[in-house]
Amino acid sequence: MFDSPVSASAYEVLGVEAGADDDALRRAYRLRLRQTHPDAGGDAAVFIQVQRAWELIGTPEARAAYDRGRGSSGAEWAGPRAAASPRPDTRPRARSYGQPGGWRRERYLTLIREWVGRGVDLADPYDPQLVRSAPHDLRRLLADALAEEATARVVADLGMGYTVWHDVAASRDGIPDDKVDHVVLGPSGLYAVLSEDFGGPVGFRRGELVGPNVIGAPVTDLVSRLRVIARAAGVRFSGAIVVLPDGDTLDAITQLGKVRGTPVAVAARSALSTVLRQGVAGAREIGGTELFDVRTRLQQRVRHV
Repeated sequence: MFDSPVSASAYEVLGVEAGADDDALRRAYRLRLRQTHPDAGGDAAVFIQVQRAWELIGTPEARAAYDRGRGSSGAEWAGPRAAASPRPDTRPRARSYGQPGGWRRERYLTLIREWVGRGVDLADPYDPQLVRSAPHDLRRLLADALAEEATARVVADLGMGYTVWHDVAASRDGIPDDKVDHVVLGPSGLYAVLSEDFGGPVGFRRGELVGPNVIGAPVTDLVSRLRVIARAAGVRFSGAIVVLPDGDTLDAITQLGKVRGTPVAVAARSALSTVLRQGVAGAREIGGTELFDVRTRLQQRVRHV
């Protein structure tokens, strides 16, 4: 949290201006604790966010460090970066096809230039101040691209037993954003994966995501698009997974049960590898010659947006 293009700052979580003095900051923190405490009817995920915000700016030293670092993550938004390593990583990687987050990054770059205006020299479309000032829809495009890239890194580290297709077209009407972010095939099954970043806590109601920044029905839409791919490729999906940034849900893994007949789980990003290795509750495993047959069918039929 706090470093996404759509997330609230630590000051916004506490409900104060960035220039508030220490006494005002402390009063705001105590008020937000009372308002969000679960025993008083508050949201547990928001209560945790308030505590984390205080850890970031609750002392003069921490606040000074936070203020110096605000917006410094913008360089990382420019694209996925490999972690520096003293020796080459020779571990087998998952097979990967397509460009994770590519469609949304292209849309973001096109629309941010349109928003800035023709004839304006846009030296850095990922400049933190520019991104923070852009309309929410543009910031969501970038946030979701980053989320997709982060998921791709997790899946790649699962090893050669896994195959992943990114930005898979799932539309019968030619709508470009009708896609599944990732289709992942491994020993635990075949999964459609949605990478999301709503910029804040997310809850659940009747098998669907709910929250102040959640629009529409993401889980239901994912299951519908999964079925489009299943019909086109002649395969059967084991389940669906929604991946969210760490801290945006109370539990690392939440099993939503079956949504329109498909087992669905929501995973914090750090728990995604566990879910993909163990499988979603109630999902059908794929093994033996069937795994190779499913991989061949998908490789022949998958189209990327």
